[in-house]
Amino acid sequence: MRTTPAEKIRDYRARGWWGDTRIHDLFDANARANPDRLAIVDAPNRADLVGTPAQRLTFAATAALADGYSLSLARLGLGKDDVLVTQLPNIAEYPALYVAAMRLGIVVSPVPMQFRRHELEQIVRLTNAKTILTIDQLKGADQIGIALTLSADLAKEGIALQVLSLRSATSTTETPPGAIAFVAAILDAKSTAELRSAIDVASVDADDIATICWTSGTEGTPKGVPRSHNHWYAISFAHLRGAGIQPGEVLLNPFPLINMAAIGGCFMSWMHNGGTLVLHHPLDLPTYLKQIAIERPQYAIAPPALLNMLLKNEALLATVDLSSLRCIGSGSAPLDPEMIAGYRDRFGIEICNNFGSNEGVSLISNAENASDPVHRARWFPRFGRDEIQWPSPPPVHIRTRIINPDTGEEIVAAGKPGELQITGPTVFDGYYRAPQITAQSFTADNWFRTGDLFELCGEGDDLRFYRFVGRLKQIIVRGGVKIAPEELDNLLSQMPTVLEGAVASYADPIMGEKICAVVVARPGVEVTLESICEHFRAAGLAMFKLPERLRVVAQLPRNSVGKVLRGELTRIAESTEGT
Repeated sequence: MRTTPAEKIRDYRARGWWGDTRIHDLFDANARANPDRLAIVDAPNRADLVGTPAQRLTFAATAALADGYSLSLARLGLGKDDVLVTQLPNIAEYPALYVAAMRLGIVVSPVPMQFRRHELEQIVRLTNAKTILTIDQLKGADQIGIALTLSADLAKEGIALQVLSLRSATSTTETPPGAIAFVAAILDAKSTAELRSAIDVASVDADDIATICWTSGTEGTPKGVPRSHNHWYAISFAHLRGAGIQPGEVLLNPFPLINMAAIGGCFMSWMHNGGTLVLHHPLDLPTYLKQIAIERPQYAIAPPALLNMLLKNEALLATVDLSSLRCIGSGSAPLDPEMIAGYRDRFGIEICNNFGSNEGVSLISNAENASDPVHRARWFPRFGRDEIQWPSPPPVHIRTRIINPDTGEEIVAAGKPGELQITGPTVFDGYYRAPQITAQSFTADNWFRTGDLFELCGEGDDLRFYRFVGRLKQIIVRGGVKIAPEELDNLLSQMPTVLEGAVASYADPIMGEKICAVVVARPGVEVTLESICEHFRAAGLAMFKLPERLRVVAQLPRNSVGKVLRGELTRIAESTEGT
């Protein structure tokens, strides 16, 4: 499967931005060079989460696991360009599964653990996926039951969806009825030849699509973002070089291995540096700090709220050892300059500010290009501008500009917000099987419209930086996850107790934003937050989409043509009045 036009492939290859290196080639090189090096480490609380023991895998063990998975996938009938939907937590098998699928040209489509039947069905139908791989349970929740229910319902329409239950060779529990046990095949001389043949037949190219990740926009349904090996390779240097990751370093990743934050971040950096990938998720502070103490990572990722909280908790700081850390990557919400300065001055740890997206945004503000903590917290270098030179080359090839959304003109003066637009080898080709949305998302000269508002800033007339202002598209970002308000608006309007309703965000110090439902109740009835959440659960929505605040109003704020005014909704959501 390819989505990049041939002329663009030729151009990027001629410029040296793209090449023949596939993601699994990077892994294979590490396995050959350091087979006995520790490659992947599970979180120590894995057993509590999924009921199976934590693992510590060398590169040789990971390579063997990946080979076994490849053969198992091939024997199940999966091959090049088939879409494999994966719903897995951060466990040691996941990186091996990525390598296994990529060897055969199978397109991995990873989805969050929070997704439920509603979102899974949308993705399965859109991709025509015939297989979904998941685990039996997560923290006691019947994870595989969701996939089996979806499979049974699709079967009534004549659509076959095989459900794979990830299991280890030592698993003692029975595979749930209707599911297929997925284990790594045992390799001997004969089966190894069988695997080599399947890999040769696939003949995977670096321009082939490796993954389809998912993002939600204003349209409400998940949007697929296909990325080739070359797309991932091109953007991988933003995190690798931006965070100064060195060969052999230990990387602690608490973000789910489903999108740019983790795949383009620690996963691809691990592919490059051949060090140790320490997995963690969902975020549990005691476990996270324990892993820092035991695994001694040089680099870690952490959300801003955690970094702020930890720095202000002297009692907790007295019990932890952060001395191994050289750098911490953060983002998804504005950073606090005092937090950046605090970690630098007290512990010698530099905070790297990351602003990225599945589509290919990659802005990195670090100690090298923004030494002042005040600047690093809010500013991002204007890389990819011919008129701006930097002491060292930018970490990634990308061209950027900000455009006045009303006039279409490029903004070249400070203090005037505009939409960030990007182009280059890191940028995806368009949303999967969504030509209309893709056409709306790209300009006539093929720059991607990010929907993010920035303005130019810098010292005096030297406007070398962008400053994030807000979002042009009306989406809610809760804990780094994007949520389309229109989807929730539609569900609110279907409630029998609601005349009309809409959702808005309100600020939260931990999650960045949370969801507030603003409703007009039918006369004589009561609308409660719990009734709304129950309605959303019955519709099969993911838990992170449930409102956590309710405001009951006499009427929704609308403009002259009847469109809901999102800005006014936010004001209502932020108010202290209401239910």
